[in-house]
Amino acid sequence: MADVAAVIIGRNEGARLIACLASMGQGFARIIYVDSGSTDGSLAAARDAGAEGIALDMERPFTAARARNTGIAALKAGDAPDFVQFIDGDCILDPRWVPVALEFITKRPKVAAVCGRLRERFPEASIYNRLCDAEWDTPIGQAKACGGIAMMRWEALEAVGGFNPELIAGEEPEMCLRMRRLGWQIWRIDAEMALHDAAMLRFGQFWKRARRGGYAYAQGAAMYGRAPERHGVAGVQRIVLWGAVIPVLTLLGIGVFGPIALSMLALYPLQMVRIARRKGATRAAWEQATLLTVGKFAELQGIGDYLWRRWRARDAELIEYK
Repeated sequence: MADVAAVIIGRNEGARLIACLASMGQGFARIIYVDSGSTDGSLAAARDAGAEGIALDMERPFTAARARNTGIAALKAGDAPDFVQFIDGDCILDPRWVPVALEFITKRPKVAAVCGRLRERFPEASIYNRLCDAEWDTPIGQAKACGGIAMMRWEALEAVGGFNPELIAGEEPEMCLRMRRLGWQIWRIDAEMALHDAAMLRFGQFWKRARRGGYAYAQGAAMYGRAPERHGVAGVQRIVLWGAVIPVLTLLGIGVFGPIALSMLALYPLQMVRIARRKGATRAAWEQATLLTVGKFAELQGIGDYLWRRWRARDAELIEYK
């Protein structure tokens, strides 16, 4: 039987980490927990639960990519597994997931990563949690990328050298792009995978998360925008259109045409209607449509953050919403 190891990353997850560790079961050859500077006793709790706890070197800016790479390095130092299940410390792994994912990936030697349905643990807690749950309901089949919770083939991880530690967000799609360039496949299968506790209860948290997304689009476009994949380009174009072009044209139009130019702002509610109808026109669809539209302004700020730091040649700083 193939060996499967697990890499868990986290920072100040508290009870969420305890629940995550309890959900891992006994089927893993090794469980590595990489802690990014927690002050709540997470590292000790992980070790008490039987995981191999590693403290991330905090002399350098920490990122999820660095933490996962540290877990990969720890596995490499011993007997390398055949597959690695990555999971964040705010998630609970579904007990049915590993056998299903393992059966799928072992039968398909070209599959580098497989993910399933990630669900929000408490979608009723806020409209922002429900937005996360909707985002994670991705199409089933071969995909361009997976998220940070996925089972990956060790051979593929070795082939691409793991995650890019310089990325503060969007590290999974970037690594999947490099995998696909080498002929590997990424799949989303029809299976329950994990529950995620976003704990996103305030508008400020939503804004920071969207801002981080804009940063990731900008950095991805800067890295691969001229490559055949055009990674991140479409996202940047949408953000700039809705976050900057329409407002600027409206302001310029007022100077030329007067108050009638304000009619251009009707494009925003029309966009919300278009998105909501496409998603079924339910209450959740209207919530999602509203947040996705408003979020373009936060994403634009994220693009600005990236451009500013690049111009000043400064290291990226993690944008956390929790």
